[in-house]
Amino acid sequence: MELSPLAGNRALKTQLSQQEEGRGLSHAYILSGPAGSGKHTLARLLCGAMLCTAPVERRPCGHCGPCKKVFSGIHPDVAVISGPAQGKPITVDQVRQLRADAYIRPNEGTRKVYVFPDCALLTEQDQNVLLKVVEEGPPYAAFLFCAENAAVVLQTLRSRCVELKLHPAEE
Repeated sequence: MELSPLAGNRALKTQLSQQEEGRGLSHAYILSGPAGSGKHTLARLLCGAMLCTAPVERRPCGHCGPCKKVFSGIHPDVAVISGPAQGKPITVDQVRQLRADAYIRPNEGTRKVYVFPDCALLTEQDQNVLLKVVEEGPPYAAFLFCAENAAVVLQTLRSRCVELKLHPAEE
């Protein structure tokens, strides 16, 4: 897996590369770490890797059509879920809409990826609504939850995800 844009976190990069080459990437990750540790960079790289058409060891290649769309923020199979306004919590209606959308096949790729850039915006009710689709959703749906502390994610949802702990790159 090509994760060089992510600074530091060598052990994590090795873990993800081995996972992808083995059984493949998981359907749900919690990317946790302090501000500046690379959570959003890793989320973008994972989206690219899940949709890239290059051989596994070169994903995300950054050159194929899907990678270019992911890194430009315009891929139709990647949805970034944030509150209706800056700093506002994600609404239950947004989560219900996402849950319905998850059962619609991907537009262009083999997967649909839902990115939550700040899990602190997910209420307990939101997470409970998400639980079933994360646990029993279609095989092409993937979820990336970014949080400074994974504890903001309910244990029931957290137990269905692989947690990736990021550390700030050393100077």
